[in-house]
Amino acid sequence: MAVKRNGGQGKRPQGVEAATEAGRKPGGEPSLSLERIVATAVELLDAEGIEGLKMRRLADRLGAGVMSLYWHVGNKEEVFDLALDAVFAFRGQPQADDLEDWRRDVLRMLEDWRAIMLRHPWSASLLPRRALGANILGRLETMSEALSRAGVADADMNVAIWSLWNYVLGATVTRASFALSDADQAAGQERLSTLSERYPTIERTRLLLDSDWDGTFRKGLDVLLDGLPRG
Repeated sequence: MAVKRNGGQGKRPQGVEAATEAGRKPGGEPSLSLERIVATAVELLDAEGIEGLKMRRLADRLGAGVMSLYWHVGNKEEVFDLALDAVFAFRGQPQADDLEDWRRDVLRMLEDWRAIMLRHPWSASLLPRRALGANILGRLETMSEALSRAGVADADMNVAIWSLWNYVLGATVTRASFALSDADQAAGQERLSTLSERYPTIERTRLLLDSDWDGTFRKGLDVLLDGLPRG
């Protein structure tokens, strides 16, 4: 997993009018900017997913020619990186200076992370294989600092961070993909009932009817945080 480097701007193609650099295009339409490109890319990803993000389709949404995009981004991969980091921007810097509230801080950060990925399901798919931008690195730094205040030693920090990362990512992907209707859930439970001799425990606990995703996520976090190695 790479750390995103600064730079990477695409070389501007010849022949693109200077009007794209001005505040507005002729006719009063907003000109292209990196901010508009990224915001529109997020909208397109939300609407159509990863496969729906094509440079031509993005340009159409922006009301621009596709070559104009390359004044601001080098390629589609850079758009993915920028869109992913954009959705993880802090909405108000978390407070992380109270020794007694490290657990509250960690829970808030991880619940916010999960909420972002549920709002933007494509982000969970991109996160393990994209460059890490400033916002994601900032979240990891804030998380590490909170765990350090909790007494997690530097030698154990990576284990703690990656355990929480893997849990949140896995729980979010499962929640996003395991969206069964009530009828499907009932049918699955009914089938298990007929096979109770083979699967007695999951039939007894009504696993396929459990839809308390938020409660299960929070309890799982509590288990992980209780088990952190703390000095």
